[in-house]
Amino acid sequence: MTADPPDLPAEVLDEVELADAVMRAGKRMRRDTFNRLSPYGITPSQGRALDVLARGARHGSGMIRLNQLAERLHIAPRSVTTVVDALEAAGLVARTQDPEDRRAILLRLTEAGDAMLEQIGRVRQEVAGEYFGAISPQQRTELLRLLRAVDSAYEHTHPDHGHGHHPPHPTAQPSVRSA
Repeated sequence: MTADPPDLPAEVLDEVELADAVMRAGKRMRRDTFNRLSPYGITPSQGRALDVLARGARHGSGMIRLNQLAERLHIAPRSVTTVVDALEAAGLVARTQDPEDRRAILLRLTEAGDAMLEQIGRVRQEVAGEYFGAISPQQRTELLRLLRAVDSAYEHTHPDHGHGHHPPHPTAQPSVRSA
């Protein structure tokens, strides 16, 4: 037995239903991607780190600093160290000292890291293809256009929310984040 929807204006209910549908889609695709990557021993956070490293490699020297990876992943440096330790143990990432600052560590993808990134891409494509295969290419194009427009408008009106930064809940205690 399902409960009747609350007495809300139709446009509000539609927005809530839309938000729920988007979150459900993302959750299903993340779960399917995670399940398909688990035989390879890669976690979503490790996959994101590999992706950031690959983008950094394409736009620079092929290496980025450990602290830059933490910033781009929006996580604390101590947390990124745990992710990088696992990637290095798996032979997907290599560390080296920065010749310009011996206190800094540079990271680069190894050949195995590049291969894993390709495998992650194939898995993501499979999952997305299965999920969105029920709608036409034109509908997919329109859905992507609409989601990009909404995201851009939201980012424009909420600049502090655009990159994973969330204001604290009014009742939340301030947290200390290490740099």
